[in-house]
Amino acid sequence: MPPLVLALRRLPQPRLTGLGAGLFASAVMLTLGFLDRLLLDGSPVVYGLLFLPVSALTALWVRAADLVTAPIGVPIAFAVGVVPIAGGTGGFGGQAMAVVTALAVHAGWLYGGTLVAGLIASVRKVREMGRRQHLVRTAAAAASASAGAPAGASSGEAPGAGGRGPASGRTPRRRPVA
Repeated sequence: MPPLVLALRRLPQPRLTGLGAGLFASAVMLTLGFLDRLLLDGSPVVYGLLFLPVSALTALWVRAADLVTAPIGVPIAFAVGVVPIAGGTGGFGGQAMAVVTALAVHAGWLYGGTLVAGLIASVRKVREMGRRQHLVRTAAAAASASAGAPAGASSGEAPGAGGRGPASGRTPRRRPVA
């Protein structure tokens, strides 16, 4: 295997709930916002570039049952983290206006990170659905094999009926008892 794949497999694989993923992303982005303001005087490009991997990690680490929350929590985390670098003055109103302005000006980073989280969550969901469907098919094949019927056919079905009952669509007639 390539060394990059081996390095990625060594990364932790936590499974966060939807709320946990949102809190993780928000805490990391707030920390990165403060570090960006302290070290780089609030560079929005650096903040935006750091937002992309946080979005990807959030979508990778959320539980399969909570995949829909990743693209929802990531933009909230971006808004939380942009507060330190917005640079507003004049009290709460000035700070709020600076945050809204920063969100509008840096919407490209916001959309990009949300797209990354949405794509990763979608791919994970499709893979999970395929995995479940494969398990159902495997279990059905094992059950029909253990019952002695050929794989794919169950009682009362014509081959290729797709589980919709008898081939004619009618219930079979009963034979008279002799």
